[in-house]
Amino acid sequence: MDLVTNEQDLPKKSKNAWARYIAVRLLSRFERSDSYLDKLLSHELNHNDLSQQDKALLTELVNGVIRWKGKLDWALTGFYNGDYQKCLNIVKNAMRVALYQIMFLNKIPVPAAIDESVEIIKNIQGDRTAGIVNGVLRNIYRNLDKIRYPDPEEDPVYYYSVIYSHPKWMVKRWIDRFGIEETEKLLIANNKKPPVTVRVNSLLSDVDKVKSIFDQNELNYIQSEYLPNSLVLSSPKYDLSQSELFKKGEITIQDVSASLAASLSAPQEGMTIIDLCAAPGGKSFLMAELMHNNGKVISIDKYSSKLSLIEDGAKRLGLDSTISAMIEDARNIRMKDKADLVFVDAPCSGLGTLQKKPDIKWKRDIDDLADIVELQKEIIENAIRLVKPGGVLVYSTCTIEPEENTQIAQWILDNYSDFELDPAENYLPKEVCKDGFMQTFPHLHNSDGAFAARFKRKA
Repeated sequence: MDLVTNEQDLPKKSKNAWARYIAVRLLSRFERSDSYLDKLLSHELNHNDLSQQDKALLTELVNGVIRWKGKLDWALTGFYNGDYQKCLNIVKNAMRVALYQIMFLNKIPVPAAIDESVEIIKNIQGDRTAGIVNGVLRNIYRNLDKIRYPDPEEDPVYYYSVIYSHPKWMVKRWIDRFGIEETEKLLIANNKKPPVTVRVNSLLSDVDKVKSIFDQNELNYIQSEYLPNSLVLSSPKYDLSQSELFKKGEITIQDVSASLAASLSAPQEGMTIIDLCAAPGGKSFLMAELMHNNGKVISIDKYSSKLSLIEDGAKRLGLDSTISAMIEDARNIRMKDKADLVFVDAPCSGLGTLQKKPDIKWKRDIDDLADIVELQKEIIENAIRLVKPGGVLVYSTCTIEPEENTQIAQWILDNYSDFELDPAENYLPKEVCKDGFMQTFPHLHNSDGAFAARFKRKA
């Protein structure tokens, strides 16, 4: 396959042609690899000389196509003359990119969206395939209001799966658990563009100062009703990680749900904390901050490539005297001294983070849950060995699935009689708590879906 290698080789009719081409190429790479979308996108953004406008368009197209892939493919399957599933990935993704712009981006001229995808295919596959792509896209555009979707009365799971672009198994699980009305709200929330949430570092700044700077720069935000130091921005005008506030450590980027989970640990000054599966370090940072930088946080992660994320973040936030990072496997790490607090930020299905990571919808399968739960139990079994008598264990995930959350919490209580649940309601606003646990949902709390449970070991 003769892929374009630089912008000059690509025939184009608009200034955004190169961003569109990279989007098609990236999406095709995503489909044939095990890589996560954010890693591939970050690589492209950092290794291509793109304008800020093109970077924004590339990010929009890639995330948008993956977010709405199910609905896009439904329409393309209906209008493609032949077996759409047998199309080359590069052809499918060129059509998806164009159709996403037609269906969801009102500011993009339809001729530009179609013509650029046709040019991409012409360059790679020749005139014949380009002509087919052109015909399919123009036919869909002429008949957008006539697309027939599954009957919601006959098969509601299939209908909501297509309309809101989620796998059928996922929709069925949620309808069985939450009912149709609540599931629809969750699906809608999952498909929204994620907000950017910053948490003010109270050791170096204060929320009023940060709000004042945001106001001066005309940034739209709301203050979290659950955590006053968290500010939620719907669509920042620029990358906040490049701001002076961020570089000076006055703010860090952290979802409200993650901040709530770390807050549930309620650390006290002078404590020794072990944070398992800690990278990129956000919860370690908040726990150190809550201890007023007076204590010891040992941040453990399995992957050496992630160690710098913890170390650099701690230094930027002025917490490097408290936080030390180590490379170890959470399943078998041993420590000479037991800790006052062990925080398990467990690997999980990630099904609470679909706003930010839409590719997880298509990477996960229902059969994955059993393997994930076994891994979580292995980590907990070792974590418990690290908690001293009278100490605390906090278990946290970024998923909404009961097998990984409430059922794991019950497993801990059933198997470790010297641990008892310390209700989350004692530490967090009642609106984010249920049955003694912290539980958040995208459609209810304007945050990721997440879970956390606090257990105290009997002295």
